[in-house]
Amino acid sequence: MNNILKQINQNRYFLLFILLFAYVQSIHTRIGIRRTLDWYIFTPEAAVVTLISACILFFVIDFFIKNWQRSSTFSVSEVLKIFSVSLLTYLLVMKIIGFIIAFIFGKVEKNFNQEVVILSTFSDLIGGFIYGSFFLAYRYYKRNTEYQKQLALYDHALSESKINQLKTQLNPHFLFNNLNVLDQLIEEDKHKASDFLNEFAEIYRYVLDVSDKKIVSVEEELAFAEKYFKLIQYKYGNAYSLKINPVKSPGRIIPLSLQLLLENAVQHNLGTIDKPVLITIKIDKAITVSNNVIPKRNRKKTSGRALNNLKEQYNLLTDQQVEIIKTETEFSVIIPVIPT
Repeated sequence: MNNILKQINQNRYFLLFILLFAYVQSIHTRIGIRRTLDWYIFTPEAAVVTLISACILFFVIDFFIKNWQRSSTFSVSEVLKIFSVSLLTYLLVMKIIGFIIAFIFGKVEKNFNQEVVILSTFSDLIGGFIYGSFFLAYRYYKRNTEYQKQLALYDHALSESKINQLKTQLNPHFLFNNLNVLDQLIEEDKHKASDFLNEFAEIYRYVLDVSDKKIVSVEEELAFAEKYFKLIQYKYGNAYSLKINPVKSPGRIIPLSLQLLLENAVQHNLGTIDKPVLITIKIDKAITVSNNVIPKRNRKKTSGRALNNLKEQYNLLTDQQVEIIKTETEFSVIIPVIPT
């Protein structure tokens, strides 16, 4: 009983629609027959009886769907099979109920002569087709809605998993590159190496803090980028310079994205005191990180994994794409700002 009440409550709006439709249908039928307007035309008993009959049909269809539906997706052949068998079963059930009621009131001969049986069967068949169609449409709409929700949850979980995988690739990449810098500094200048190590330890705390975050504020990432660039200058001095325009942005970006682009500019360009590499970070609706191109002579071939990694993360989080613009004199990467 509790289960039936729960089902009624969950589908109350659909049942209300069926009741209203049956009520309007009964008014239309009575006006067509009586050709006049009186209080009897608007009485609701016919609509209530139709609702009860429709609920019997719904129960029959639901029974066959649960027992015969094999595919998880919509199948025309299965639906036609279920619907046709449900209609025949419904007609049989209605005839049995009608016979029982007629027998109780002693009206079997009146209600079950050939003409009445044919007319009532035809009426039940038309009504069953109409209300059964409503129920099937509603049932498969609900099923599709639930499927879409499950699909959305699955996509979200998959995106989360992919993002975490991509991050686990970036963090060791960051650590490895900076340990290489530290190794070189130890050979060149132990005092510089000590200072570098202290600052690196402080900066790496940020890397660990954001490792479980999908996005961070633009200001937070800019502050980190400036600190990180100081580490670059420990090794290269003024051969590389950084310029950031002062525009504030309320949006968010992927953690370590600016650091990755700074590292990319240094890795692919040879800066000197006479010909420094100028890296500019411009903030607008998107963030543009650009640098003048001074290619290294004996440049190692790189996989571009870090930049592809960044692209994949943005593809998972937003419809906007990472853009790369390359000319003979300038290289730019445009990363979208994600609205808060």
